[in-house]
Amino acid sequence: MILAVVGIVVVVVALIAVSVWMQKSRKKDLDKALESKGTKPAESASSAKSQGQQAGSESAAEQQGTVEAQESAESAESAKSAESAKSAESAEPTGTNEAQQPAAEAKSSIESPESVGSRMTRLKAKLASSANPFGKALFNILAKDNLSEDDWQDVEDTLLLADVGAEASERLVDELRRDARVTGKADASEVRAALREKLLDVVGRDTDRRLNADKEGANKPSVIIMVGVNGTGKTTTAGKLARLFVADGRKVVLGAADTFRAAAADQLETWGSRVNVPVVRSDKDGADPASVAFEASAKAKEENADVLIIDTAGRLQNKSNLMDELGKIRRVTEKNLPVDEVLLVLDATTGQNGMAQAKVFAEAIGITGVVLSKLDGSAKGGIVVSVQKELGVPVKLVGLGEGPDDLAPFDPEGFVDGILA
Repeated sequence: MILAVVGIVVVVVALIAVSVWMQKSRKKDLDKALESKGTKPAESASSAKSQGQQAGSESAAEQQGTVEAQESAESAESAKSAESAKSAESAEPTGTNEAQQPAAEAKSSIESPESVGSRMTRLKAKLASSANPFGKALFNILAKDNLSEDDWQDVEDTLLLADVGAEASERLVDELRRDARVTGKADASEVRAALREKLLDVVGRDTDRRLNADKEGANKPSVIIMVGVNGTGKTTTAGKLARLFVADGRKVVLGAADTFRAAAADQLETWGSRVNVPVVRSDKDGADPASVAFEASAKAKEENADVLIIDTAGRLQNKSNLMDELGKIRRVTEKNLPVDEVLLVLDATTGQNGMAQAKVFAEAIGITGVVLSKLDGSAKGGIVVSVQKELGVPVKLVGLGEGPDDLAPFDPEGFVDGILA
């Protein structure tokens, strides 16, 4: 019995010991497990901390690098801007000069036409030195004592050869015969004075030769149509007339309505560019001349120009169509502006041969004045007298040479003095 109790007690103690041992062993394992588990988070935390510090360092380094890069870039950009500004500052005067240089060149290429007064003096001298000063021949005959019938016949022949015309020559001879200063025994100066007076009467000393654009109450713009056969210098005269107006401070527009001659518009444009005068032209040859005239009149009106000069064609081989075209140009132009002047350009060297042509134009369009071109050289000055008598209109302008300013208002006294010099 006692042994049984002791046995039971031993078993119980043994179980308690085993239980305690197992609890300690389990606790030890648990502590180990917890210890190993706790170490890893610490390591992870440490690693994370280290990585965070490293990342922070790297981020700081990157930020510092970025800042440095930005500062470097800003510094480079500032330097570049400063250099660019400096370059711009240094380049600016050059650019300005380069911009001003073409303007200065363009301005310097614009010519200043000669004044009217200066032209008159120079043209008078040219007349005096021309090849056919018929006034000198007349003076040499009339300066003789006791003129015979043969001498008077020589006077008349001289006038006829100078293209004065038969009727005007006869009238002048009759007046000279009745002048005592010529028929009597007078000195040379009196003969010259008598001849000068008679020539002035024939040429027309009191005739109003002003262009209509120069008269009081003239329309603005004042329209001038240039007519004449090809070869008379019509387009050249239109360009020279523009220079004459520019010299007087007028604002001019040119219309290139001679669309049948290929070079006419280019020629007129060259004249206009020299004195800064705009030219209205067609883009193609053979265009409708009336449409060009219409556009030119519209432009002159829009720009409030003082004068519009319209150049026209001059093909007489197709006379009927040409005259119809000139009439159309005038009618179309007058839809915008009234036509104040129609100037007929005649080649003074053609003499009486040009009179038939002049009459055709006078009948077709109605001319208001004559421009005698090429009055120097071999020209016969008497054409001034005959053309006025035949057409009933005055010679308003004369051209003496190929220079750009060799066109001037016709001055009867200057003309007569020139041919008597």
